[in-house]
Amino acid sequence: MGDGVRVITPARSLKTSWVTEELKRVALQRFQELGLRLSFSEHVNEINDFESSSIQSRVSDLQDAFEDKSIQLVIAAVGGFNSNQLLKYIDYDLIKANPKIFCGYSDITALANAIHAKTGLVTYSGPHFASFGNKRDLDYTLDYFKKCLFLDESFEVKPSRQWSNDEWAADQENRHFIQNEGFWVINTGEAEGKIVGGNQCTLNALQGTEFMPDLENSILFLEDDFEAHAATIDRDLQSIIHQPDFKKVKAIVFGRFEPASKTTRTLLTQIVKTKKELDPLPVIANVDFGHTTPMITFPIGGIAKILVRNNELKFEILKH
Repeated sequence: MGDGVRVITPARSLKTSWVTEELKRVALQRFQELGLRLSFSEHVNEINDFESSSIQSRVSDLQDAFEDKSIQLVIAAVGGFNSNQLLKYIDYDLIKANPKIFCGYSDITALANAIHAKTGLVTYSGPHFASFGNKRDLDYTLDYFKKCLFLDESFEVKPSRQWSNDEWAADQENRHFIQNEGFWVINTGEAEGKIVGGNQCTLNALQGTEFMPDLENSILFLEDDFEAHAATIDRDLQSIIHQPDFKKVKAIVFGRFEPASKTTRTLLTQIVKTKKELDPLPVIANVDFGHTTPMITFPIGGIAKILVRNNELKFEILKH
């Protein structure tokens, strides 16, 4: 990978209140330590009543980043709520003609999956620029970021040693970490397929549009944040199952749900077991992606493989 990185704000502005100058300083230092040359798009500090900026500004910054020959990685500053506002205004031919690594998570799920659907390019669900401002226990996140974006070979995904869901940006020194119990096995089986997904409710906003990726031979990666709870997670999952091509899905990988969602292992298992369409599919959960830290980076449009049987569990990213 080349060393040019452009930070853009397709959802929230970089001026959003919790992104402090100290956090930005730490993040900048982390990118320098990775040997990456960072630049910021023109409108990253533009902010309106929705802690975002105009559609025109955000589309312009996105397309400028892809058109700039010195840039190899385009990374979202933070998430938000409204990146799907951009989808009709993007020049996908320009993006396809200037392929870059595009990375972000949460609300950026809309853009990442839409770009893949419209161009066939692999995009990435992974840390934001602001994520790099996390001072403690970032090694796991950095390790998978490098494995997915810097290297070509396949890699196995293994559980983190511990995780956190505290408001780390508010108090970097006073952190609470939880021992990780590892992946949850809900259904056994074996599957290999194309990765689609990210934030579940954001992915659902693409249903019925030209921006929804094809689910044929896919492995769905799904997670949601504290605003979701077991009933809405169930409802949103059911909505995906109702998609005409869901019958071609090969497996489901759930990320870690925030504790505030109260979506326990028992409840998630009940949700999955009520849906007969999921009976043939391997299903694992509590994987390190979503709105807790640390997190893996995974390729939307890349290839994953899951093997779960006879007390054996292997989860690999084959192509990225």
